[in-house]
Amino acid sequence: MLPGVERRYVGGPHTAARTAVVWEVLRREIERASARRSRLSVVDVGGGTGGFAVPLAQAGHYITVVDASPDALAALTRRAAEAGVAGRVRAVQGDADAFADLVAPGGADLVLCHSVLEVVDSPATVANALAATLRPGGAASVIVANRVAAILARAMGGQLETAAVLLQDPDGRSGVRDTLRRRFDADSATELLGKAGLVVEEIHGVRVVADLVPGTVLERDHEALATFELATAARSPFRDIATQLHLLARRP
Repeated sequence: MLPGVERRYVGGPHTAARTAVVWEVLRREIERASARRSRLSVVDVGGGTGGFAVPLAQAGHYITVVDASPDALAALTRRAAEAGVAGRVRAVQGDADAFADLVAPGGADLVLCHSVLEVVDSPATVANALAATLRPGGAASVIVANRVAAILARAMGGQLETAAVLLQDPDGRSGVRDTLRRRFDADSATELLGKAGLVVEEIHGVRVVADLVPGTVLERDHEALATFELATAARSPFRDIATQLHLLARRP
């Protein structure tokens, strides 16, 4: 977690347990990048109300948040002002599919693309834009919905027909009413980013068990739960059944 903002970014114990793994990966990457420059340039695609952007700004970095929702960006602006970092957070309205037209190419040290690739028109276009936005040596933090977890969740809930459809569908969808356009596994996500010229260095599971335990555990044992998530995130088979997959990919 980032020095000085360990508890300021969390939206309560539920958020802490569910995002601990992502923040730990980001902490290591920011420490690495900060060896070259103390103030990083970060682009958060689909960053919404600033759950990641504001803490990063509080740590001294400059963040551009691209999001299609004017309401989310308004909330982001208020949140940044209340945190005293309005001068380090820039809100840009636009679709993720076209974000390459909204930010300068080759200037970002870090790009966040969390829960975006499963809903955009063209994941390949967005992946190419991630690579183009990064400076050489920069990294992309990518979170995608995990197909395997969705199949298991439906099957364990007794929705066996839906689970079978998810298993067979090439995009990992359960039908026309599915709220997501696609789901990934580690191989398909790595392939997508690789075709864009990014090298995947780390893959972690996000919410390995955080979505499965009773709510009382989230409230009472959230520190232990976060510790368990960190301990299992990179280990197979735990990683492979997590609700989401987090990939850290670098532009050579």
